[in-house]
Amino acid sequence: MTKKRFFWLPVGFFIALLLTDLAFPFRVNPRYSTLVTASDGTVLHAFLNEEDKWRLYTELDEITPLLRQTILQKEDRYFYYHFGINPVSVGRALAKNLTTGRRTSGASTITMQVVRLLEPRKRTYGSKIVEMLRALQLEAHYSKDEILQLYLNLIPYGSNVEGIKSASMLYFGKLPQVLSLAEITTLTIIPNRPSSLRLGRKNPYIVQERNKWLQRFAKTGLFEPQVIEDALREPLRAERREAPKLAPHLAIRLRKHYATTPIIRSTLVPTRQTQAEQLTRNYVNRLRSMNIHNAAVVVINNETMNVEAYVGSADFTNPYDGGQVDGIRAVRSPGSTLKPLLYAVAFDKGLMTPKTTLNDVPTNFGGFEPENFDRRFNGKVTVEFALANSLNIPAVKVLTDLTPGVLIEYLKKADFQTVKKQSAGLGLSMILGGCGVTLEELTRLFATFAHEGQLKELHYTTSKSLASEVARAKSTSLISPEATYLINSILTQVTRPDLPNNFDNTYHLPRIAWKTGTSYGKKDAWSIGYNRRFTVGVWVGNFSGVGVPELNGANIATPLLFDIFNALDYNSPTGWFKPAPDLNRRKVCAESGDVPSEFCTHQLLDYAIMGVSHTRKCQHLKWVFTDPTGQRSYCTECLPDTGYVKKLYPNLAPELIAYYELNRVPYVKIPPHNPACTRVLEVGAPIITSPNDGSEYFLEGQQLQLACQAANDVKEVYWYLNDRLYQKTSPQMPLFVTPPLGNVKISCSDDKGRNTDIRIKVIAVN
Repeated sequence: MTKKRFFWLPVGFFIALLLTDLAFPFRVNPRYSTLVTASDGTVLHAFLNEEDKWRLYTELDEITPLLRQTILQKEDRYFYYHFGINPVSVGRALAKNLTTGRRTSGASTITMQVVRLLEPRKRTYGSKIVEMLRALQLEAHYSKDEILQLYLNLIPYGSNVEGIKSASMLYFGKLPQVLSLAEITTLTIIPNRPSSLRLGRKNPYIVQERNKWLQRFAKTGLFEPQVIEDALREPLRAERREAPKLAPHLAIRLRKHYATTPIIRSTLVPTRQTQAEQLTRNYVNRLRSMNIHNAAVVVINNETMNVEAYVGSADFTNPYDGGQVDGIRAVRSPGSTLKPLLYAVAFDKGLMTPKTTLNDVPTNFGGFEPENFDRRFNGKVTVEFALANSLNIPAVKVLTDLTPGVLIEYLKKADFQTVKKQSAGLGLSMILGGCGVTLEELTRLFATFAHEGQLKELHYTTSKSLASEVARAKSTSLISPEATYLINSILTQVTRPDLPNNFDNTYHLPRIAWKTGTSYGKKDAWSIGYNRRFTVGVWVGNFSGVGVPELNGANIATPLLFDIFNALDYNSPTGWFKPAPDLNRRKVCAESGDVPSEFCTHQLLDYAIMGVSHTRKCQHLKWVFTDPTGQRSYCTECLPDTGYVKKLYPNLAPELIAYYELNRVPYVKIPPHNPACTRVLEVGAPIITSPNDGSEYFLEGQQLQLACQAANDVKEVYWYLNDRLYQKTSPQMPLFVTPPLGNVKISCSDDKGRNTDIRIKVIAVN
C-alpha cells in the first residue's frame, strides 16, 4: 500500500495541476505599442498602445548575450535552472522574514515577476502563493527565453514607459542590441526603483547606483576588468526623447491595417524616404507664394514592387494646409494621366498604330465638345503626336471608337476603386479627368509600363510568409508587351509641351518616360515617370480643393518629379526598354498612317503588332469623275458617256473641312455635284453638331445655334424647323433661331438630298 501511495501521490498531484491549469488558464496577452521599421530595421515610427503606454516589443534576437548576462546576474542567476520557483531563495526569504518580523525579502524569480507584471496584486503571502502557482503554469507553456523576453518587455521605467526597448529608445535613442554595458546596467537597476531613479532627472544619483552594481559584477568576475573599467568611466547621457515619427502617413496606414502586430517591417528605404521628404518640403515651400501648399510623392522599386518612399504631404505637422491628409490615397481628378492606357488599349485592339492620323479640330461628340489645354487646334496629327502633346480631342475620338465601357473594364482590372464605384455614370469625359483616382493607383498603373504590361501588387511590408511570397509574385497581364513598348517610346520624347520651361536643353533632365496631367479648374497637377528601376508618382495642389491659375502638371509637378529622379537614379546604368518580339516595322502612308495605296507617294516606317494591328488601305484620296474643266462632278448614276475625266481629290472628314473653312485654310475642294442628277444618296448626310439630339433647352429670350458638318463636295445645306424650311446657307455658316416651345424637330439637308433629323425640347424660363 505504501508503494502504491507513493506512486499515486505524484500522479494525483500532476493531474490536479493539469486540471487547475485547464480550469484557470493563464492569459498572456500584453498590449504592445506598434513599431514601424524601415526595410533595414531602422525605427521609423512608434505609437502608444491602447493603454497610452510605451511598451515596445523586444524580439529574441535583440536580447544580446551582454544584456542577458547582466539582467540574470542582477535579478535571477539561477533562472535557467529552476522551474519558476527557486526553493532555496524562498526558504531563505521565509526564514529572514520570520526572524525579523517583517517582510525584507521577496525571493521572486524572473518568472514570478512576469506573473506579477501581467496580473498585479497586493503584496501579501496569499498573493505570493498565487504567483508561484502561476509561475509554474508559465514555465509549463513557455520556454525560458520566451519568459525572459516577456520580462524585458514588461519591466517598468516610470511614467508610462515599460520594457527595456521602450526605455532604450526613449532615453538613449537607440535599440537594445547596441547598448553598452554601462547603459544596460543603468536600465537593469531602474525597474526596482522607478520613482527614485528617474532617468534624465537624477542622472548623477543613477550613476552612483549603476557603478555600485558594476563593481559587484567586477567582484563576481562576470566581465573582463577592462570592460568594467570602461563602463565605470562612461558618462550617463540619458534624457527623455520624442518617439520616432518618420513616414507618418504610411506608419498610420500600416498600424490601422496590422492592428495586432507589434513590429511592422515596412519596405521603405530610409535614404530614399528622407530624400523624398526633403525635396517635397523644400519644393512646396517655394510654391507657397503661388498659393500652392501641398504635394505627395510615392516611389516604387520596379524590380521588387516595394514602395521605397511614401510622402503623403509636404508637412505632416502643418494643420492649416491639411498636412495629415494622405495625398497618396486621396481621390482626385486625374486630368490627362489616363491617356497612355487609352492608347495602349487602342494599340492592342488593332484600332491604330503610332503613325495613324487623327483630326485635332473642334468636334461635337453627342453634346460633349472638348478643348485642348492651350485652346488651340492642330488639324491632322499622328497618334504619337497626340499622346506626346496630350491633345484632348483626339483622345476623346479614340475613346469614342473604343467605347468608355472598354476602358472602364481595364481600369477595374487595374483595381481603380473609385472608378468601380462610379462606373455606371462615367462617359467620354473620363479620359480628360472626369473620374476619381488616387496617386497610388496611377503610379501602380504606370509601373505596368515598366513591366511589359504586367500589373503587379504593391508591397508595403517585408513579410516572409509563404502566402505573402505567392502574392508578391502574382501579376496580371493588363496590356501587351508590344503596346507597352510603343507607349514607352512615345512618353520618352522630350520635344513636347509638358517639358518644364527651366529643364529645356539642360543636363538635369533624367532619362525617363513620363506623363503629366492637370485637372479641370487647375486643382490637381500630376506627373508620373518611370524607367527600368523606379516609378515615381507626384501630385501637387491644395487639399482644400482650391484651384490656382498657375497650377499645371508640366511646370508645377514635373520639376519635382525630375528632382526626385535625379536624386534617386541619375545616369542609371540599367538599360532601356527593348522592342517586344511581335513588334515589326512596316511602311505606311504619311497622310493617314494606313497601309499605302497606289496613290500614296509619301511613305514612312511605322510599328505594327503582328496579327493585331489593322491592315486597312489608305483612303486619304478618292477618285472623282468631273468634267474636263473641273467645274462639276458626277456620280455613277449621272456619269455621261463621254466628256469626263477621273481625278484624285482629298477625302476629308466633315469636321476637318469645317475647321479648314472656319480658319480659311486652303484645301482642294471637290467640284459641285451635277445639278441635273436626281439620285438621292444614303451615306454622307450632314452631321448636326448643334443643338444636341434629345436635349432639353431652357430659353429666356435667347436664340439657339444651328450648326452642322458636311461632306467635301457639299456647297449648300437647308435647315427645317418642324418640317418647314427655315433658311438655306453654306455648311460652315452657323445660324441662330428662336425655336417654338415644346417638342421641336430640326432637319438639315444638303444639296445632294441627304438629310439628318434630330429632336429637342424647348422650355420657357419663368
